[in-house]
Amino acid sequence: MEESLKRLLKNSYSPYSGFKVAAICLMKDGKSFGGVNVENASFGATICAERVAINSAIASGYKKGDFSKMYVMCDSPKISTCCFLCRQVISEFFHDEDEIILYSNDYDREIYTVKDLCPYPFGSDDLK
Repeated sequence: MEESLKRLLKNSYSPYSGFKVAAICLMKDGKSFGGVNVENASFGATICAERVAINSAIASGYKKGDFSKMYVMCDSPKISTCCFLCRQVISEFFHDEDEIILYSNDYDREIYTVKDLCPYPFGSDDLK
């Protein structure tokens, strides 16, 4: 998976920050979906790699509960965690015990569960 992430980093569109990110969602049936960050001069229109990967899976017909793991790599020797917008979206589609595997571009890695990254998620029960 590390090499796939490294190759995917090249597709990042990050002319403003120069911070490339790639993500791959692994589904329970073994299929995977990749994503990269896509920046925009109107910064609010930027979308992170994690959400691109999740949205690609949803657009292909997958549903909440079909997700298994997520792999994320930043083009940095430092391991970076997902932003809070991505954590919110991850908590919507993944189970608490699912793994999020974070990599540096040197292949150092840290493994977290969704619950580790999102201990107090906002969910559908909060809307009632």
